Amino acid sequence: MKDKATYTAKRLVLRTIWSMEGLRYAWRSEHSFRTWVWANLISACLALVLDLTAGERGLVIALGLLVLAAELLNTAIEDAVDYISEREHPLAKTAKDAGSAAVTVTAIAAGVAWLAVLIS
Repeated sequence: MKDKATYTAKRLVLRTIWSMEGLRYAWRSEHSFRTWVWANLISACLALVLDLTAGERGLVIALGLLVLAAELLNTAIEDAVDYISEREHPLAKTAKDAGSAAVTVTAIAAGVAWLAVLIS
């Protein structure tokens, strides 16, 4: 049992390291990721300052984090496509555009949540 716990702990540490490397890479290389981080910091501060319920705060903060997750996935798609080939291809364009659309859809969801919270 101890071996399994040690293995699990080591894997957790490695996953954390890999995740931090991914975040650092996105922060250094992706202007849009940095922009969304700042937008989310402002959004979270507003959520904490305004008279919102815990559920409303949780909703807008969670949706903001989903925007960041979508941006990270978009970065992964773009880098994978560019690794395979930097030549223009309709399928490569479609993959990159769909990744960008995913970010847009999650950002719209976050905006809708803010509107719903502020209107109620």
